[in-house]
Amino acid sequence: MTEQGGGVGCFSKMAFILQPSRISPMEAVSAEELPSGSGWQFEPKWDGFRCLLYRDGKRVALIGKSGKPLTPYFPEVAEAAAHFGSQHFVADGELVIPVGDSLSFEALQARLHPAESRRNKLARETPAILMLFDLLAEGKDSLLDRDLVQRRLALERLFSGLSAQARFRISPYTRRAATARAWLKSAGRGVLDGVIAKRLDQPYASGKRAMIKVKNLKTADCVVGGFRFATGSRQVGSLLLGLYNDRGLLDHVGFAAGLAGLDHHALTRKLLSLRKEPGFSGNAPGGPSRWSNERSTQWFPVKNVLVAEVRYDHVTDGRFRHGTKFLRWRPDKDVRACTFDQLRPEARPSRIMAALLKS
Repeated sequence: MTEQGGGVGCFSKMAFILQPSRISPMEAVSAEELPSGSGWQFEPKWDGFRCLLYRDGKRVALIGKSGKPLTPYFPEVAEAAAHFGSQHFVADGELVIPVGDSLSFEALQARLHPAESRRNKLARETPAILMLFDLLAEGKDSLLDRDLVQRRLALERLFSGLSAQARFRISPYTRRAATARAWLKSAGRGVLDGVIAKRLDQPYASGKRAMIKVKNLKTADCVVGGFRFATGSRQVGSLLLGLYNDRGLLDHVGFAAGLAGLDHHALTRKLLSLRKEPGFSGNAPGGPSRWSNERSTQWFPVKNVLVAEVRYDHVTDGRFRHGTKFLRWRPDKDVRACTFDQLRPEARPSRIMAALLKS
């Protein structure tokens, strides 16, 4: 049986070398470009939830990067782990949900639902995959002190022979910088979130930023459909951004906060003078959600005449995953030219996505 209560307390009396309460995932520090030189392994940074998988006999736990249990939310993955051939191991990976030719972060978020019946329904309709990229323990042996080459070989031995229907995949890697750069070029469009670089001779540094992550920063021209005041202020704190969909309606796609280099007093006066409903003729912003960490629920629509060029790192389900960075105004840009075509992924699935679905 799988451990539905979270998977931490149930391991307290195990002889197993690594317990969920004693280890944290190795993390990464951000960089603007991939490292050069030899001795590096490059891996896709998947668009999902980081997850440590623990298996000890009949007990299984999926633990997120925050240390919170994910077991109840991904029952199909937990069940697959409970029936896996090896009974004692700890693996590091990323939970993803393929939908069509991309990965859906929104489908992952939908799993965080309080009702078990709803979670089970979603598990049947949009089953998750655990992309595995590291092995931390096997049997009663810790692999934390072994280098990446040894851990990777152990991972491939343990999970060899997976079928296309399996809930597990072994994440690809390359040691060629040119291949990694090609991956990075296609990142941020619904499959990859970037590229991770790891030292081949490095042990697993639990809880430390011992890897390098690089994202593919891109730009888009967006229509300003509204704004929010900064918390506790009557000056603008963020611009609400929109793009025109195939029906010619302006959909809300994210926000730009910070607005460094702008005269906030002048910008506030400008936006207040442009206040006009509806702001967004298509999908409009709501209150704070997984798409925004802004505290204010109130936003103000404006006439669709301003175009802002912004920098972003990732698009998922037609939205900017994180807040964007304002770069400049584009008075030369026709608002009607600000369409979703700027964010479209490649017409064909990437080679990495195709490999994921076929492996």
